[in-house]
Amino acid sequence: MKLSELKNGHPKTLFSSFLYFDVSFMIWVILGALGVFITEDFNLSPAEKGLVVAIPTLAGSFFRIVMGILTDRIGPKRTATMGMIITTIPLLWGFMAGNTLSEVYMIGILLGVAGASFSVALPMASRWYPPHLQGLAMGIAGAGNSGTLIATLFGPRLAENLGWHTTMGLALVPLAITFIIFITIAKDSPAQPAPQPLANYFKVFAYKDTWFFCLLYSVTFGGFVGLTSFLSMFFVDEYKISGVQAGDFVTLCVAAGSFFRPVGGMISDRIGGVKVLSGLFIMVAICMVGVSQLPPLLAMIPLLFVGMMCLGMGNGAVFQIVPQRFQKEIGMVTGIVGAAGGIGGFFLPTLLGTLKGITGSYALGFIIFSGISLFALAALLLASYSWKKSWHSNNNAVKI
Repeated sequence: MKLSELKNGHPKTLFSSFLYFDVSFMIWVILGALGVFITEDFNLSPAEKGLVVAIPTLAGSFFRIVMGILTDRIGPKRTATMGMIITTIPLLWGFMAGNTLSEVYMIGILLGVAGASFSVALPMASRWYPPHLQGLAMGIAGAGNSGTLIATLFGPRLAENLGWHTTMGLALVPLAITFIIFITIAKDSPAQPAPQPLANYFKVFAYKDTWFFCLLYSVTFGGFVGLTSFLSMFFVDEYKISGVQAGDFVTLCVAAGSFFRPVGGMISDRIGGVKVLSGLFIMVAICMVGVSQLPPLLAMIPLLFVGMMCLGMGNGAVFQIVPQRFQKEIGMVTGIVGAAGGIGGFFLPTLLGTLKGITGSYALGFIIFSGISLFALAALLLASYSWKKSWHSNNNAVKI
């Protein structure tokens, strides 16, 4: 397999999917990037801190299912266009108002529409490419989660000088540029399935594989986005550094997860997603045990860097497997699995913040996350037995 094979699909649409997801992801996690400054304005408790940054993630879970259905029914291009238009609302609200905690919660809910871009961008890219390129194509489109780098790198700096309200307003600029590029060069695939009765889309809930994928992605993506949203406040609380310094450290860790997502997908295309995920879940568990010891900052950064890298690669590996099982229903399934990832991303910062308030330490929260990773490994190994029997008989060329 060569990167040049991607030309056989539609590179402009692949790029558009990446760009749309990238900017939308940046906007989705913006409250996490600005969390330190929002906390100062509202004097939040540890549990409230976790909730503020977790609400967009939970809301994104709901909207991912909605947008996944729309992707299958009206096409990803129209769905993405509507999503970007709606995303302007919370940014304008945060820019012009957002003066109470209740408003911040409402802004967070509406930011979930940006997080739902996942359910549109990945199917849009996937339908242009054959099975043996799914891991790479989905990994490239999914690397749009690198938008978190933009949020964590520039968000704190802009907020420190201009305030967090103005920073949210400035986010409208890249959104507008992306909107113009997207509607100009993106194109729906000829493989777009014909619309089905609405009830048909929910049949995938009856399949065990749907729930297995939900569990796997709730750990890989949930861990990635949950840590992305929470680490700025974690660094400030635990190591007493500035918001800008915390943002820089988060950017470093997020870069590992974002840029290695396509690598996870590409390796999975070659040796199988199950093998890749198995090793990654073990590595995540080890890293989180190390993080739970709350070592000095110089030791903490490498642990989080490797842990986030493994979570990012895991995201790519999961979505190398998903299209092999669900091709016709990829939009809906992507929405459901993505929703599960969002729920995981809501659960983790909420867990860390709540346990910090109860025990006075973040240690227990990270230990629990380590245990969850090992539980996901056990579920993966159990599911893989049935996958190998049923899938290989249908397509021996596809590695899982």
